[in-house]
Amino acid sequence: MGLARRDDQRHTYGDYRQWPGDLRYELIDGIAYAMALAPSLRHQDVLGELFRQVANVLRTGPCRPFIAPFDVRLPRAGEADDQIETVVQPDLSVVCDPSRLDERGCRGAPHWVVEVLSPATAGHDLILKRDLYERAGVQEYWLVHPVDRVVTAYRLVEGAFGRPEVRELSGRQSVGAVPGLEIDWDAFTPVFGEGQPR
Repeated sequence: MGLARRDDQRHTYGDYRQWPGDLRYELIDGIAYAMALAPSLRHQDVLGELFRQVANVLRTGPCRPFIAPFDVRLPRAGEADDQIETVVQPDLSVVCDPSRLDERGCRGAPHWVVEVLSPATAGHDLILKRDLYERAGVQEYWLVHPVDRVVTAYRLVEGAFGRPEVRELSGRQSVGAVPGLEIDWDAFTPVFGEGQPR
């Protein structure tokens, strides 16, 4: 089951910016999808630990990490902001090109995007957003499965995501799109420790 559509109309970022802030949406090719309700505690714990590790490594240098809500505008060509039909809010994104950042968020593909899967968003993230991130030129896309304790990592090769690397959440894993960055999955033990609710 996918995320609910706002309506059957096509929308742009200009429309999106006029909507009330109490409900969040993502636009994909002009279709507005309602964001899921507040994520679970497990989702928040996983995302929080990921962000902590990434932010600690990227304190200096051009790469900057961001967590949702953070608008990533993905124009198809050179259209003005208000005409863009795709705006997403990845759980975690890293942008290494400062020229893509402005007061509204990011315009253009982040270098690395991570989505932490939940039952309400899994299909959306696995299918729709995977295809979108590939088309937009995201260099690396990770899907973290907190219940199954695996990560699926896609890397862009010659304009397409190749066969994904699927591995358990243990040991260290390098982020190819961000040189020098590794995720230490063993540091997630308190999140996944025995007796913790799944």
